[in-house]
Amino acid sequence: MLDLSPSLVVVVAATFFAAGIVKGVTGMGLPTLAMGVLGALISPLAAASLLIAPSFVTNIWQLFAGPSFGVLALRLWPMMLAIVVGTVGGSSMLAGGSTLLTTGALGAALILYAAFTLLARQLRVPTDREPWLSPMVGAATGIVTGATGAFVMPAVPYLQALGLERDELVQALGLSFTVSTVALTAGLVWQGAFEVDNLFASVLAIAPALAGMWAGQVIRRRVSPSAFRRWFLICLLALGAKMLADAIF
Repeated sequence: MLDLSPSLVVVVAATFFAAGIVKGVTGMGLPTLAMGVLGALISPLAAASLLIAPSFVTNIWQLFAGPSFGVLALRLWPMMLAIVVGTVGGSSMLAGGSTLLTTGALGAALILYAAFTLLARQLRVPTDREPWLSPMVGAATGIVTGATGAFVMPAVPYLQALGLERDELVQALGLSFTVSTVALTAGLVWQGAFEVDNLFASVLAIAPALAGMWAGQVIRRRVSPSAFRRWFLICLLALGAKMLADAIF
């Protein structure tokens, strides 16, 4: 059971509020930022447990706010199925209690995601390659999710490369993140690593996450999303480098 001291409660609330702001501005980033910050303070397993409820609620909101749920579900179901299989299978790494391994893996995932998003050109995936590429990307995303609790790689750049319209892309990200959240919960339960007592703390994190999303939507109307996203990714890159260095040295 996670020992929620008053100081940790404040840190958790502040983290999910900040992560909600990022999601409100960019449409993503809540689990990545939350896992990055909390994973440096508590065990990655405990951080992943706290992530479950706020991630699920915010992603469901994002998923059903879009226009094309049925069409996207039919198009992306092989990827979603592979995410579930990969996440449940990879959850043994997160549940195994090897703090250095999971912290280092999370740091590497953050570095890879931030560097790719900052530096890489926009990719394009031809439609005829989706039938075999989607399950591969889904399985890889699932393994990373199961090992680190972060949902972004390589799902986010792949979905961005499908040429979806803006609202469709946001909804597709919501679909991927929702499936990943459910699969991570199932994996932790299957491994016997999910403590029901932590669910209460996770539910409490919903309020600051939703408040942050609302604030992020306000900010999005006043600040350039590209500038905000750039500095967010730079901070994420630095955080990932620190976590990876701590695990290695």
